[in-house]
Amino acid sequence: MINWITRISVIGIAAITAALIILLSAFNGIEKMIEDLYSEYDTDITIRASESKTFNEIRIDYEKLKKIEGVAAYSKVVEEVIILKHEKKWVNTKLVGVEDSFLEMTKMDQHLIPKGKAFLHDDSTNYGIIGATLLDKLGGYLPENVGYESVICYVPKRKIKVGFGRNPFTAKLVSISGRMNFNREVNAEIFIVPLELSKELMDYSSQISGVYLDVKEGYENEDIKTEIKKQLGKDFIVKTNFEKNELIYKTSKSEKLIVLFILVFIFILAAFNLVASLTMLFVEKLGNIKTMQSFGANKQFIFKIFFLEGLLIAGKGILFGTIIGYSVCFLQLQFDLLTMPNSGGEPFPIAFSFMDGVVIISLVSLLSVLFSYFPVKYLIYKNVTLNAKS
Repeated sequence: MINWITRISVIGIAAITAALIILLSAFNGIEKMIEDLYSEYDTDITIRASESKTFNEIRIDYEKLKKIEGVAAYSKVVEEVIILKHEKKWVNTKLVGVEDSFLEMTKMDQHLIPKGKAFLHDDSTNYGIIGATLLDKLGGYLPENVGYESVICYVPKRKIKVGFGRNPFTAKLVSISGRMNFNREVNAEIFIVPLELSKELMDYSSQISGVYLDVKEGYENEDIKTEIKKQLGKDFIVKTNFEKNELIYKTSKSEKLIVLFILVFIFILAAFNLVASLTMLFVEKLGNIKTMQSFGANKQFIFKIFFLEGLLIAGKGILFGTIIGYSVCFLQLQFDLLTMPNSGGEPFPIAFSFMDGVVIISLVSLLSVLFSYFPVKYLIYKNVTLNAKS
């Protein structure tokens, strides 16, 4: 009976330890996937005016900005909600006018479908790059080695009084050089065009919506942000890519913490099996304890025996759980055993974190020590009396 209780204790501790490793590794994978999806399109730092939608581009000294240590590149940007038309289909979208440097900053070549060279200019012609889902909504198609698809941009005129017979939109036919695949939001909403074309459509001379900056590897975005804010002052809002998608990142981390707390609570419940196992073992060995006392064993010696027994049971569970947990994660990485729902067969992401491993082993070890120490201490206090030699 005691052997079975001991085995159940080992299995329970192993199961929860394995679950902690698997679930936290899965959350790490999801975090990394979200970071990859959003960070490659969202540049490291964004500058916008604090009190207006647009500002005059000459208000920023770009040479001085680029001299800040850690700034790799920048791109001025114009953003506006417009209407796109293709044949008989109309779609609202977000027009984003950028400089050529933006394509390198976002690694656009790697996100084209099909793979190719991203460009916004060809001789004297301007081209656009459209989100893959957005192009599908318009019923458009980009044939390989045949030519370019085209859409019509309808942009509201800024300085016009609406009246009968007046066209409130500026219309422009724009050829598409490629379609991009970053994440669901970008794919469904973004149409990228050259900065000059966006200014022409918006009737801007020197107005822009903001500036995108790329930070060199080895530098912290927060440090560069601080330097930029010192240079620009209170008239501009400077945000890192994390702050732009703050809700997404914080939600992911909150869910991870909640799952950790729930599993630790379940581990505590499972640890009561360890208490039961030690209690049963102690009751069975009471006769042996009295014999040991007659040979001079004191309370401290008896405590060590049962305390180490508890640590041995918990240690087996933690060891087996760690092996099982990391084995399952490794199998998922190698053979894609589990796929994400509605993802077209995309495997569930897994990512290992050394710190998470340390936290898991530390937590379960600490709880195992506590659930071994206090029950044994109580049993010794209640059932073992001092003898003359102790």
